[in-house]
Amino acid sequence: MLRQAIYSRLAGYDDTNDAERLAVDPAKRHVAGGRAVKRSVASMSVMSRFETEILTQPKNLELLMNLVGEWVNRVHQLKSLKHIILDMDSSVSPTYGNQEGSAYNGFFECTCYHPLFCFNQFGDLERVLLRKGNVHSAEDWRSLLEPIVNRYRAYDILRFFRGDAAFANPEIYRYLEAEEYFYAIRLKENPILHQKIEHMLTQPVGRPPKKPIVLYHSFRYQAASWKIARRVVAKIEWHVGELFPRVNFVVTNLRWKSSNVVKFYNKRGTAEQWIREGKYALNWTRLSCHDFVNNQVRLQLFALAYNLGNFLRRLVLPKPVKKWSLRTLREKLIKIGAKVISHSRYVIFQMAEVSVPRTLFSEILDRIRQLRFLAISSGLG
Repeated sequence: MLRQAIYSRLAGYDDTNDAERLAVDPAKRHVAGGRAVKRSVASMSVMSRFETEILTQPKNLELLMNLVGEWVNRVHQLKSLKHIILDMDSSVSPTYGNQEGSAYNGFFECTCYHPLFCFNQFGDLERVLLRKGNVHSAEDWRSLLEPIVNRYRAYDILRFFRGDAAFANPEIYRYLEAEEYFYAIRLKENPILHQKIEHMLTQPVGRPPKKPIVLYHSFRYQAASWKIARRVVAKIEWHVGELFPRVNFVVTNLRWKSSNVVKFYNKRGTAEQWIREGKYALNWTRLSCHDFVNNQVRLQLFALAYNLGNFLRRLVLPKPVKKWSLRTLREKLIKIGAKVISHSRYVIFQMAEVSVPRTLFSEILDRIRQLRFLAISSGLG
């Protein structure tokens, strides 16, 4: 049933309402395996009880939340890992009616939940946590980040962390420094920081070029709540037609050149892209249950479905289609029609070549077989 719940969401069926209709679907029955191959998969009522009564039990929910990271670990064992970059960000999941834990959020200007996500540089979702709608963006950061840090503690690799200004918290700095993580976190502007770069805020003399003039400055800074001074990198951009410069500050323990620190931080924006993919391809913001814990379970199932699709994209897809979005991958490879011919010993799925040519589909199947061989040879199968 867990397999059925995950694959259904990856295929675009984001709740149990479609389970009754899909119970006799041949593809779904073979995905579920076991007795379902000859009979049918779980019905809507069975799936609803499974998600709201079985998976919501504290031990089962803990295992489900950890399963997201365990899948990522298994992939790392198949492909060597030189470094890990963790990107943490929050998002919005609109709520309707009197859902438990929903509240008005002034930033998003709606009644919602406020989930917290952490991705790695490959787009894999390391862990996700559903939170009440009115909490701060960095609320419960430790309960999300700590299990991830514990998993990577045994890896002999370089470890990095990126976050926006919501995570500019001295507790986070100290935690990352103690765990030997390099970090780049945006700082909110304040008068003291502007004083540090005052000499660079004078508009350049002469006719401005078409391209922006970009300046960098690195200095030591200690806020009142910090026990030690830390390095801050400032980026000052002068744009044509703008009277004042655009200024950004990044606190970091990296020893790189200032421009490289800012470039590294700017790649944090890919996490927002992956969150949008989850919203539009899987509709993981559809958390329509009344009970908060039920919606926590739903979000974890969406996270597993997202990772399954992302693994398929980055480990299996050939180079010509490597940049497919999750929505394209779903529509061309997963949620497609086929003619099913059943024999006593085997089943044939006849699919049209409109979406995916025969040669491309054959190459994808070969790559999946290779992954299975690697998993078995490394003791993961």
